[in-house]
Amino acid sequence: MALPIALFAIFVVIPAGMALVMSFTSYSVIGDSHWVGLDNYRRLFLDPYFFIALRNTAYYTLLFVPLGILVALATALLLHRNVRVSTLFRTFFYVPVVSSTVATATIWLWLLNPQFGMVNVALGWFGIDGPAWLYDSNWAMPAIVIMSVWAGFGTNMMIYLGGLQGIPSQLYEAARIDGAGWWQQLRYIVMPSLSRTTFLVSTLLVIGAFQVFDQAYVLTKGGPGNSTITLVYYIYTQGFGNLEMGYASAISFVLFAIIAVFAVINARVTGRDNS
Repeated sequence: MALPIALFAIFVVIPAGMALVMSFTSYSVIGDSHWVGLDNYRRLFLDPYFFIALRNTAYYTLLFVPLGILVALATALLLHRNVRVSTLFRTFFYVPVVSSTVATATIWLWLLNPQFGMVNVALGWFGIDGPAWLYDSNWAMPAIVIMSVWAGFGTNMMIYLGGLQGIPSQLYEAARIDGAGWWQQLRYIVMPSLSRTTFLVSTLLVIGAFQVFDQAYVLTKGGPGNSTITLVYYIYTQGFGNLEMGYASAISFVLFAIIAVFAVINARVTGRDNS
């Protein structure tokens, strides 16, 4: 018991405490640090790029979380109904989760190419003129959301499959005897039974959405026109680009507070039926 506590203190508590102290200083890595108190936090309210990053992150979250839940749940329902191919497709759908973000982003750079990318080619088959995706400020963030959902839904699909397998078969049998169709079974049996699972999945998705970085860094570098600068990307540019580690630490703790607030709200809203 002592070893896990010691490791947690060494790799989590102590670094977090050092970062908190650093957020009250002016530290540029290559020089001495100077105590500035709350100046870094006051600076946030005067920094337009911080609010751009906050807006972009909120936009990403609003798109990513519902779509991630929908895709994961729909896929889990399909695989749960067809046990024969379930194992094979579980593996296929889980491969992107364990793949490198850089590798998957490189694939999507090709897929979303406005000239010869397969996405626009497929849209052209239906007479749809596809957008410029990553080169269009209106479509760059939705493109990152699509890539993120594809790359990460395998984990949530497995969680939902576990929840589906825990629903007693007697409930389905009783519903069929009463004449309930597929939609009624989904509404009155599956969704209430998966309330705890949905709470877990939605919480993980919200936390992951506010921490999005790799996709924006690899695909767009925050562009075009700052449309894909996220909070973590902005922390990275301030800390390692501008060497303002104190200011970057302050943004990090503001991000921590935002995630904590959203986690509590999500627990109240989604977990209301879990008691």
